[in-house]
Amino acid sequence: MTEFSDQELLDLFKSDERRHYGFNLLVQKYREKIYWHVRRMVIDHDDSDDLVQNVFIKVWQNLEGFREESRLYTWIYRIATNECMTFLKKKRMRFFIPIHDVEHELEQKINADPQLSGDKIQQKLQQAILKLPERQRMVFNMRYYDEMSYEEISEVLGVTTGALKASYHHAARKIEEYLTGN
Repeated sequence: MTEFSDQELLDLFKSDERRHYGFNLLVQKYREKIYWHVRRMVIDHDDSDDLVQNVFIKVWQNLEGFREESRLYTWIYRIATNECMTFLKKKRMRFFIPIHDVEHELEQKINADPQLSGDKIQQKLQQAILKLPERQRMVFNMRYYDEMSYEEISEVLGVTTGALKASYHHAARKIEEYLTGN
């Protein structure tokens, strides 16, 4: 299948006859990237699937008003990021669980999930990432796994690149300390 540019997808979506086709292509292009972005934040597969579905419902509902001031994929990442933050906040609020207990629950899911627990080093890295504050975890995941530039992450999170670099540096240092036991 030929991969369409974001502009081609937007043009298809703007056409009344081709709107559904354009949106389906957009979902095909970004579904896996968004799934793994969400999955690294919420860990659980079922929760991730639900959140990804919510993300694309919001994309569908708001794509007509997309002003193209940012790139399409950073706009979609912003929606996904906000969905993750809202989900985790609601989870803590719903059960009146302190953040470290939510982290413990997510760590249990890492240990139990065959997709995440195959490689001991990868499992230990995931546990270290889980110990980070949410914002640092998000920045680390976008930079390390999604290979996004600081400028792209800045568009998604609405934070200066200087602050992001500091967040990433602190996250990397904390992960290194966790992995080396220092």
